[in-house]
Amino acid sequence: MSEQSQLVEYALRLGDDALVLAQRLGEWVARAPELEEDVAMANVALDLLGQARALLTYAGEVEGAGRDEDALAYWRDDRDFRNALLVEAPGGDFAVTTARQLVFAAYQYELYERLRSSADQTLAAIAGKAVKEVHYHRDHATQWVLRLGDGTEESHRRMRAGLDTVWPYVDELFDADDLTAALSAGTAPIAVDPAELRDPWQAYVGAVLAEAGLEPPDDVPARRGGRQGLHTEHLGHLLAELQHLHRSHPGATW
Repeated sequence: MSEQSQLVEYALRLGDDALVLAQRLGEWVARAPELEEDVAMANVALDLLGQARALLTYAGEVEGAGRDEDALAYWRDDRDFRNALLVEAPGGDFAVTTARQLVFAAYQYELYERLRSSADQTLAAIAGKAVKEVHYHRDHATQWVLRLGDGTEESHRRMRAGLDTVWPYVDELFDADDLTAALSAGTAPIAVDPAELRDPWQAYVGAVLAEAGLEPPDDVPARRGGRQGLHTEHLGHLLAELQHLHRSHPGATW
């Protein structure tokens, strides 16, 4: 794989993560436990959508095949998406969504913090803006984990169950492969080695869980495959909704 193709693939991974999770969080609008949280969820989703637009646009430019952000978002099938399985899984109840937000926002923060030093100026610029957004996402999720974990017996039970639900998807976030090895090597790395993010992520998440009176779930079999396009059935259902309007009216503008 050429360096150009590697860069396209890397940008798609990050962009697809953001796009798919934005769609998932949008499902909470008008369904969150309080009105203020409807607004907060929508704002987080819009931040992620902005990240997705920037990354998919860049992927299309580097690819040079005439595909823009809309083509990449709306005209790829599920096997062509490179998002982690964590972001495509159904949100479940609010505790499951909260657990996922803590896990993913803490990961994104460490990722973008380091990606600001990328030798690729476009990726560095995207990361410089995104890290400010995901700092808020991480803090927002932290406050809810503390509120639920250290709340009532029922909220604690649900938060515990939420962590159990999302934990099998955690390891995939930190998997290194030939692509990330190639792009993160040398004196001027373009990408971030995801394996290097595990320790700071674990330190942050572990501290939050301890304060909330929770413990990380025991080791569970990891679920993987998203980076290779091997997805669950849930992504197909999500894309059917995400892509329906664009595919029903190809070429339409608003």
